[in-house]
Amino acid sequence: MTSTMTAEPAAAPTPGPAVTPAQVARVAVVAHRKKSLGGGLDELRSRLRGAGIEDLLWYEVPKSRKAPKKVRKALDKGAELIFVWGGDGMVQRCSDALAGSDAALAILPAGTANLLASNLGIPEDLAEAVRIGLTGPRRRLDLGRLGGEHFAVMAGAGFDGEMIRDADRDLKDRLGRLAYVWTGLRHVRSETTRMRIRVDGADWFEGEASCVLFGNVGTITGGIPAFDDARPDDGCLEVGVATASGVLDWVRTLGQMAVGRSDSSPFVRITRGRKINVRFAEPMTYELDGGARDRVTRLKARVAPGALTVCVPEEGS
Repeated sequence: MTSTMTAEPAAAPTPGPAVTPAQVARVAVVAHRKKSLGGGLDELRSRLRGAGIEDLLWYEVPKSRKAPKKVRKALDKGAELIFVWGGDGMVQRCSDALAGSDAALAILPAGTANLLASNLGIPEDLAEAVRIGLTGPRRRLDLGRLGGEHFAVMAGAGFDGEMIRDADRDLKDRLGRLAYVWTGLRHVRSETTRMRIRVDGADWFEGEASCVLFGNVGTITGGIPAFDDARPDDGCLEVGVATASGVLDWVRTLGQMAVGRSDSSPFVRITRGRKINVRFAEPMTYELDGGARDRVTRLKARVAPGALTVCVPEEGS
């Protein structure tokens, strides 16, 4: 895939509303140059210039794991608003670097799933996403913390982690969101693993399960509405465990999640808490916001209340 993001729109984009430097202070862009949205990075630069942003910090990276260094550099240079161009992996890496700071994150959803953006109502429309970043309300959100990193949407291990590990970059580039469906079908026959889960110091689950998930928002990978009562600012993480172990079990489980509450499925248990400890009988792959990590036998998830400021749409918009 080429590294250029330049598109050729029929006409120059209409600049957004004028914004004075006093309103937005110093602005930075941290962009995954292999991701696309609207007219590309040229359009983004034009819109920000047209909105009156002159002292613009601009960073491009070839991989999301290189983004945190650029975010920290932008913070050192006084950035108070950082536009992040990319998918959930890019947003996760940047959120991790921004956690605990006073700078605001503005999401430009240029990825495959864009789960945090969709949960917050930020559209895959470049002009509107820029407008929200410059003039929209700012909301303080919780983050989860796992394996030394923060996550904004979800984390987990088991079926979910294996599915995301197999939906590699090349497959997502070719199939988009269908990559998760394809790899998911390959794993529905996977065997369960014995787990022990403690929530806020108390035993909650012990037995055979196919995956455990920690959710900060309601809709997760593949657009599945997994956590019906989740709020990203309630100071808690949702905890779900699935015991489905075959095709029929997963068809029933996913069907129930699509038409009703997830916890009404006989193969799903859900609770919430601030500190979650999990032990596995054998190593399992874990993931953060759609990015696969290592195989582990233990996980410790924690909530970081109000750790991130995000630009969001106006209520009712």
